[in-house]
Amino acid sequence: MSADHQTRTELDHTMSKRFIWAIAYGSSIGWGAFILPGDWLISSGTLGATLGITIGGLLMLIIAVGYGALTAKFPVSGGEFAFTYAGFGKVSAFIAAWFLVLGYICVVALNASAFSLLFKFVLPDFLEIGYLYTIAGWDVYIMEVVLSSAILVVFALISMKGSGLSGNLQFIFCMFMALVVSGLFVASFFSGEFALQNAEPLFNNEAGIWTSIILIVAIAPWMYVGFDNIPQAAEEFKFSADKTFKLIVFGIIASILTYVAMILVTSWIYPDQNSMDGAVWVTGSVIQSSMGTVGMVFLAFAISFGIFTGLNGFYMSSSRLIFAMGRANFVPAVFAKVHKKNKTPHYAVLFVLIVCLIAPWLGRTALSWIVDMSSVGVSVAFLATSAVSVKFFSAREHRNMVYVIFGGLGVIISLVFLVLLLFPGSPAALTAPSYYALLAWTVLGLIFLAVKYKTLKSMTKEELDYMILNKTREEAMHEKK
Repeated sequence: MSADHQTRTELDHTMSKRFIWAIAYGSSIGWGAFILPGDWLISSGTLGATLGITIGGLLMLIIAVGYGALTAKFPVSGGEFAFTYAGFGKVSAFIAAWFLVLGYICVVALNASAFSLLFKFVLPDFLEIGYLYTIAGWDVYIMEVVLSSAILVVFALISMKGSGLSGNLQFIFCMFMALVVSGLFVASFFSGEFALQNAEPLFNNEAGIWTSIILIVAIAPWMYVGFDNIPQAAEEFKFSADKTFKLIVFGIIASILTYVAMILVTSWIYPDQNSMDGAVWVTGSVIQSSMGTVGMVFLAFAISFGIFTGLNGFYMSSSRLIFAMGRANFVPAVFAKVHKKNKTPHYAVLFVLIVCLIAPWLGRTALSWIVDMSSVGVSVAFLATSAVSVKFFSAREHRNMVYVIFGGLGVIISLVFLVLLLFPGSPAALTAPSYYALLAWTVLGLIFLAVKYKTLKSMTKEELDYMILNKTREEAMHEKK
């Protein structure tokens, strides 16, 4: 291959199947399953929220078919970046990767902000020290900023240490989180004012059945983002990439069950969640009033584990994506450097940390803006990957109509998500601050692409193929497994 003069930095094979499953499950759950059920019940009702969560998960499983198939063909760092390059070239790859970087970084920032929210509920006097200002009705305190920033720094250091430490921690956190959720679900039958009629209203009476469900389905890309972290680490697998889809399925199913369990626990042990509208944390208030201190301690552990797995998983995936882009000169090459001892892309991790340190200064109201932007960024990547699946598996050498059909469905689903989020008349449309932030990110991406385009244009196709895919696109298209 005529790319011998290029140095291609590679990552070590250190990630086991249990770590990869824990990445998918832990990253998908994060803080949302424990912080947001009360908000979902108020906006959509018990059945509306449950159906929305379940439908969203099933739609993710459809999209995941293409992810599993393409990861088996392209087991390199970068995931969607590599897939889109193989299918549609460098400009499309940059667009997909740029929006996915946004999605991943948003989730890291969200988890750190959620950690301070937990403390704000459990120890309000501790955090309400050093008032700074108010943003969109939310008071920002210096102690809150310090706590969120500290947790970001801690998990950046863990991520820099290597996949051995982060992988073991990820699996342990996931196991504990699953046990705690199971325990809370069983205990809910014997706690507080448990009654099935407490689950009413089943849907938001004002919004109606359709809107109640669609409000939850629309944020499914954000809720289940995490299964797509697996392809980002494909280069580091200690096992065959053919097992990717199975691990993704197990991760998504576990996530659906966790989300639904927490919605039901919040719903049926307290008569009226709407009376708590405006509470700092509805689920926390319900658990505390129904299960007392013991229930609250278990819930605090669950959300802590969820936040830790989210931070750990998305530091890994975002840094690997940026590493892959740096290796191909789409972003500064410094991001492709790995630590001499730990063999991790530490400069990429550091970049994610620096960007995320902005979030704690914005207050909790900004969480909804960040969720919206994350959903858009991830949906763009889902669309690109699904389209590549259709193109790749339509080729004579790899013809597989099952993957083509699922890829086509994935394209439709992704487009629906984007319409729901971006069309002003949609019930799930972005708020104005989210539009402005998304526009700024898009403009920044265009500037970045313009600056780097000359460098990319100077590289031969063979060089780019080698740096991104570790083979030529033609070899990939004709390679049979």
